[in-house]
Amino acid sequence: MVLAMHAGFAFLEVGTVRSKNQVNALVKIITDFSASTLAYFFIGYSIAYGIDFFDSAAKLNVNNGYELVKFFFLLTFAAAIPAIISGGIAERARFYPQLTATVLLVALVYPFFEGIVWNGNFGVQAWIEGTFGAGFHDFAGSIVVHAVGGWIALAAVLLLGPRHGRYGKGGEIFAHPPSSIPFLALGAWVLTVGWFGFNVMSAQKVADVSGLVAVNSLMAMVGGVLAALVAGRNDPGFIHNGPLAGLVAVCAGSDLMHPLGALVTGAVAGILFVWAFTFTQNRLKIDDVLGVWPLHGLCGAWGGIAAGIFGLEALGGLGGVTFGAQLVGTLLGLAIALAGGFVVYGAIKAAVGLRLDQEQEYQGADLSIHKISATPEYEK
Repeated sequence: MVLAMHAGFAFLEVGTVRSKNQVNALVKIITDFSASTLAYFFIGYSIAYGIDFFDSAAKLNVNNGYELVKFFFLLTFAAAIPAIISGGIAERARFYPQLTATVLLVALVYPFFEGIVWNGNFGVQAWIEGTFGAGFHDFAGSIVVHAVGGWIALAAVLLLGPRHGRYGKGGEIFAHPPSSIPFLALGAWVLTVGWFGFNVMSAQKVADVSGLVAVNSLMAMVGGVLAALVAGRNDPGFIHNGPLAGLVAVCAGSDLMHPLGALVTGAVAGILFVWAFTFTQNRLKIDDVLGVWPLHGLCGAWGGIAAGIFGLEALGGLGGVTFGAQLVGTLLGLAIALAGGFVVYGAIKAAVGLRLDQEQEYQGADLSIHKISATPEYEK
């Protein structure tokens, strides 16, 4: 189910970008996933969990290969990092420099923070627990996956700069409307359905699966949709990103919250996405094509903090969390992601450059990079 979410990432981007960049969106997601697999298999998983796969197949197949299944599952999370970033840098990023960034991020930056949160590396979790009374809780990755991906994307978007023609010299704003609302909606639906595998199976064992996680995910999803419907004034782009905003936010505390807490968490995320997308695009003039920083970066950060609010027993949650621990863990994740994004993309920009030239961007990434368009014209 989580693997299928990458198809959702692909079609969400296909529907949002202009027609001349649809092929590039599809190619990026599948090649990013493939490059992520190798980076995580050979380097990233070992950094996060201290386990490698350089052994005989017989030894790897102990417990029916459980460790391999765990790797496969967590790989789909790791590969979400470049899939998230892809939407922010769409329509003007060079292909191979972006693929190089994918390898570096999935091999080094993402597993560094993943290991801190989910494997207790470097004693950070022990320090947080000793200081704030509980460890940092991120059940399904509001921070580890989504916020990290969103804040790395922010660094990449800022280093790339806006698409040509997006903003005028006099402050004018020129819209680049989506190419296909049906494809955008399809991508959102595939992501939404797959998300129940993302959240529910974060238990990682069938015996530990919780119906609470499933219902909390559902409630956050619908809260995000309805809040985005109202805040976005019926805009279909906002509406179909609404469930994603809610699901991003509920990941961290989906195993702790009361369903009503999850509903509020999702609704706040839906409003936050609409406001932040509009503010960054129109006021700050940050050309984040799919709004991945508002969606994953900010809603993910909200989810990390919300787990420390609605996870409390006083608000109907199961407890075992503190607001202070959630705030500190969230801020640590954002700092590592933003710094890692600037280091990786900044180094690549300095070494070989990140952007297509203006003529290539005008022609479109499909023809400039892949030599074919999504809808080629044929002679009859």
